[in-house]
Amino acid sequence: MIIEHIDAQLPGAITDRHDFRGDQTVVVAKGNLLALVDLLHREGFQLLVDITAVDWPDRPETHGVGRFDVVYHWLNLASQERLRVKVPVADGETVPTLTGRFKTADWFEREVFDLFGIRFEGHPNLKRLLTWDDFQGHALRKDFPLDGGDPFCMEGCTAPYNNGERARG
Repeated sequence: MIIEHIDAQLPGAITDRHDFRGDQTVVVAKGNLLALVDLLHREGFQLLVDITAVDWPDRPETHGVGRFDVVYHWLNLASQERLRVKVPVADGETVPTLTGRFKTADWFEREVFDLFGIRFEGHPNLKRLLTWDDFQGHALRKDFPLDGGDPFCMEGCTAPYNNGERARG
């Protein structure tokens, strides 16, 4: 399968791997990302399905492991094989953009930047996509306040996480 081929072509690039319900996952350092993407493209993984991230605020930031995982999902259209690639990134660290290789990466990377605050080096238009330009913070970080951190946004709101009481500003 593709993981064995990656091991043969890019020895040592994969730092971890697992399989869940037929979907394979590999973890690679960000320094190996572009070489891996080029290899995947040559091997038929030509559809970048999605880019997202996972926030692990309690995970210690050690060499090669950071607070975030940037997660790429690829599909081989010929074989219908799927591959998930995770790239650990520390808070404030950048990831190389894939916009020159995949047009869909433009919006995906902007979404990850907007909601997690992860920057993509070389992105041609890295600006917020879902929130307004002066929005404070990044809404999908696990330390983002449930009320948005802005009393104005919660004025008159009754929600389960504030026990049905109105927010006071």
